[in-house]
Amino acid sequence: MQEYKLVSDYRDNDRLRESFNRLAQETFQLDFDPWFAHGYWTDKYIPFSFINEEGEVIANASIYKMTIEMNQVTHQAIQIGTVMTDKRYRNQGLAKKLMDHILELYQDSVDFIYLFANQSVLDFYPKFGFTRADECEYSVSFKNSQIKAGDKELIKLSVDHDLKLLESFAKNRCIRNSAIAVKDNPELLMFYFLIAFPDSIYYLKDLETIVLMELEEEVLHIFDVISLKEQDVREVVSRAAGKTTERIVFHFEPGVIDGLSVQKRKNDEDELFYLSQDSLFEGEFKFPLTSHS
Repeated sequence: MQEYKLVSDYRDNDRLRESFNRLAQETFQLDFDPWFAHGYWTDKYIPFSFINEEGEVIANASIYKMTIEMNQVTHQAIQIGTVMTDKRYRNQGLAKKLMDHILELYQDSVDFIYLFANQSVLDFYPKFGFTRADECEYSVSFKNSQIKAGDKELIKLSVDHDLKLLESFAKNRCIRNSAIAVKDNPELLMFYFLIAFPDSIYYLKDLETIVLMELEEEVLHIFDVISLKEQDVREVVSRAAGKTTERIVFHFEPGVIDGLSVQKRKNDEDELFYLSQDSLFEGEFKFPLTSHS
């Protein structure tokens, strides 16, 4: 089997970064260029890649350094993401070698390592000792809730015209009380503003709150609520919901809301796996979607 060169932490190498980005676009339809161009790709995000003789990135697994508070205890963690292999180089064990390398580097220096996996690799990560943990789905049947739609204006924001405002909210957001709180995470939140949800950003000026959300038929998906001060999510919901909204799905822990349904659900397209000597994830919890790398 051919041996390929392993490279890492090359965000300032234009050729390697551009090759990495091409593979990310082919694999996930994600363009990392705006994130890098605005300076949000910092040393928290480190790609580990194999390159071929032409210097092209052919396989990758990245790590993101995370600070996570659980039950008022702060943990230093590593999140693994952007795991991908060029289709011409698959079935050569490259992803396994990258995982082995990352675990050797970080397993003894952090409190735990985790990732989110899709259906195609649910059997892959347990081979490294990862444990599967089902998160909760938080939702409200809006039609039967005591929360009523408000009438104050939602201002739609643009990453082209409102970037400074978005940066300020990302850096200074108020962290909600929840079973899992992700801290010191502005660069990753800017990834979601710039790349994942650029057309889904709304502003409640009087509440000093930004809402990431999308309406899918009668279901309103709220991906995150980013506020400069502690907010009652019920007030935010009343302003975000429209007249046709029948159900609201929260992609984070929303706190106390009338009629909130909390259900453990297997999610074969975005399932949590973690590696730790301790049993960490029990009871009701959910990692905020905007903390996924």
